[in-house]
Amino acid sequence: MIAIVKKLNLYKTTTYKFKGEKMSLPVVDYLKLPEGGDPYLEGHKCTDCGSIFLGERNVCSNCFSRENMEAMKLSNKGKLYSYSIVFRSFPGIDVPYISAIVDLEGGGTVKGNLIDCDPDPEKIKFDMPVEVIFDDALGRKDSEGNSYISYFFKPIS
Repeated sequence: MIAIVKKLNLYKTTTYKFKGEKMSLPVVDYLKLPEGGDPYLEGHKCTDCGSIFLGERNVCSNCFSRENMEAMKLSNKGKLYSYSIVFRSFPGIDVPYISAIVDLEGGGTVKGNLIDCDPDPEKIKFDMPVEVIFDDALGRKDSEGNSYISYFFKPIS
């Protein structure tokens, strides 16, 4: 069984020693939680054209090459490409929050929430450097009480 231990807003995975302990689960399939290692986002790169995508696939959406996709660890640093300040959401979701699209260093584009930044357009700059951090997914749990881990973007000062 795998668990996530929070340390300075970063997570490392460890193995539980006691049966019945709860574990942390990734909120999306491309968020990897390796045992004994740091969490990371996984992309798939086409060996023919070099395009990088999130999520597992067998065919490149750019050049349509088949069976030439390789899994790769995506960078934890990038630049803000676009954002939207969300003022209305589902019940139980705190608003406002910043929904962002980030271009990662080395390739890959990811959507997620920008945190530790005021939801004020004057304080959010396009191309500002951000880092990917891993944290609790807003207290969400599955039916067995296991918590979810998600990724967020945080401005690099």
